[in-house]
Parts: sequence; C-alpha cells; structure tokens
Amino acid sequence: MELSQALSLKYLYSLKMLGIDYLDISELETTLENHQNLPFDINKLRDIVNNCTVCDLSATRKNVVFGEGNLSTKVMFVGEGPGAMEDSSGKPFVGRAGQLLTKMIESVLDIKRENVYIANIVKCRPPNNRVPTPMEATTCKAYLVRQIEIIKPKIIVALGATSYHYLTEDKARISSVRGRVFEFGDFYLIPTYHPSFLLRNPSAKKEAYQDLLKIKSLL
Repeated sequence: MELSQALSLKYLYSLKMLGIDYLDISELETTLENHQNLPFDINKLRDIVNNCTVCDLSATRKNVVFGEGNLSTKVMFVGEGPGAMEDSSGKPFVGRAGQLLTKMIESVLDIKRENVYIANIVKCRPPNNRVPTPMEATTCKAYLVRQIEIIKPKIIVALGATSYHYLTEDKARISSVRGRVFEFGDFYLIPTYHPSFLLRNPSAKKEAYQDLLKIKSLL
C-alpha cells in the first residue's frame, strides 16, 4: 500500500473515531491534504496555524486562537470559535463566558484551568461572532483533529451545538444530547451547554452542573 493511501486510511479512521461518517469529496480532499502534512509537534503545529490563510477568516482576524492548556490532560474542552476578546488576546475563553467556564472547571471538576486543554472548532474569529460556515469548520478541523491526536484526552467536552455538530456530524439539538456519554475509540465525548448560552439562560446552569458531575465521575 502506498504511503499516501495509508495516511488517507489513517485519517479516515481518526474521523470515524470522532463519529464522522461522511464528508463531501472536495471537502474531504482538502481536509486530508491539510491533515496529512501536519506535524505531531505541538509547537510546530502552532506555527503552521498562526500563519494559516486557508479560509477567509484569516483576512479579518487580529490573532489566531490556537488553544492552550496541559498537553497531558485527561480533559479537553472544545468551543465554537473565538470572540472579540479572544481575537484580541490570542487566548481561548477569556471574556465573560471564559470566566464562567473557568469557574465551572475549578469549582465543579476541582481541576485548575491550566490543567485542562481548551480549543475551538475554528481558530479565527468569525465576523460579528457568527456561527462558522461548514467550509470554515471543515478546513479548520484538520488542526483540531491533530491537536486531539497529540493530546490524547480521555474526555472531550463539546461546548455547545456547533462544537457537538462538527465533532460528530450529528445535527441533533444540544438540549437533546447534553449530558450523554458518547464513546469514540479511546475517549469519551460529552456535550454540554456553551458558557455563553448559560450567561443568557441562567436556569440551564443546573443541567450544565449535572453534566460536569458526570464528567467528574468518569475521571
């Protein structure tokens, strides 16, 4: 078997482990090409992402928000994309939603924020905080998949509907799947509400709290 075929099969297997059964062929070719050439060194990967111009989001960003945290963590949080404060700072979840996420991690999971890893579906801020387009999310997913392969978390927490959708290709409403435990290969995926949603809907914090307790029990 040729090396390119082996790499393609390896990447398709990693997508299957993430619950992805179908991609448009043009999107798949782009994603495969991006993923196969990516390094397994996190610093080299960061350099590539910081200079990425694959999609139009690169034209409007101030900073790439690569992700940050403990590379040996058991828990990885994946949000939708950077907001204005994240775009300015280059760090994930630093605004009000980030403050709430930090409180959730440290108060409920009893883990310091710096001991988990936090990333997003897309690394650049969508204008006006809109939802990433399928093209933006699909092309950027190659970076996220490589991060997951490097970090090897035991639990991935999908923060909100967009994160859950692009990690699993399941279009179910977040309210119908939050708190459920999905097993993908070597890790579990657990969706819960995005902190921004919780700020707008405080009554949902109780459900998010229950989700975090389930995560804590798995740890």
